[in-house]
Amino acid sequence: MIELTDVTKSYNPTVKAVDDLTLTVRGGEIFGFLGPNGAGKTTTIKMMTGIAKPDKGTIRINGRDIASSPLEAKKQFGYVPDSPDLFLRLKGLEYLNFMADMYDVPKETRKERIDGLARRFDMSGALSDPIQSYSHGMRQKIVIMGVLIHDPHVWILDEPLTGLDPKSSYTLKEMMREHADAGKTVFFSTHVLEVAEKLCDRVAIINKGVVLFCGTFKEMQERFQSDMSLEKLFLELTDDE
Repeated sequence: MIELTDVTKSYNPTVKAVDDLTLTVRGGEIFGFLGPNGAGKTTTIKMMTGIAKPDKGTIRINGRDIASSPLEAKKQFGYVPDSPDLFLRLKGLEYLNFMADMYDVPKETRKERIDGLARRFDMSGALSDPIQSYSHGMRQKIVIMGVLIHDPHVWILDEPLTGLDPKSSYTLKEMMREHADAGKTVFFSTHVLEVAEKLCDRVAIINKGVVLFCGTFKEMQERFQSDMSLEKLFLELTDDE
């Protein structure tokens, strides 16, 4: 579970990047976080992961406060950033073992998980190569694998499908569904609204730091008394603002 209560963040005296945000993401659901560029999505995610500090408010990951208990909170989640260009001089397997060391994953467990993830993402033949030799999509896959190596309860994914080939994209969506169906939490931001419409149990739409809607797609259609797609409803909602 992810709980944000009265969270606010400003980068200058006149504009709030996130304005008094309260949001609960439950276990057992895939939660989509949607908004135009500059809406406050990445700032929110950075505060959730402890990269940025809110001006006020509290953030809890599985009951652990990210401000007062950062290490315990960070053990609860895996975070895929919006750029996969990390640790480029390491080989794929070196990176995965580094991530496993970070989270104290036993050697027997990590080998099984690395082998399983490599098979699912078609990366078995590339793990001995340096990450800087990978394509953008392969870098995205190795970052996702590193994030999942400690089997975190909460997944926080910032545009995770960017650069993935269709098969890998399908695999990740399948894994997200499996994770949520096991009673765990998936929080992800995306600009691909068709994916959000099909995949998410609930969505939140944020614009100018304020959540304009939070709920199921059906609830959004009922609110607007419309059978329009999520994409059209999103455009109508954000244009009105």
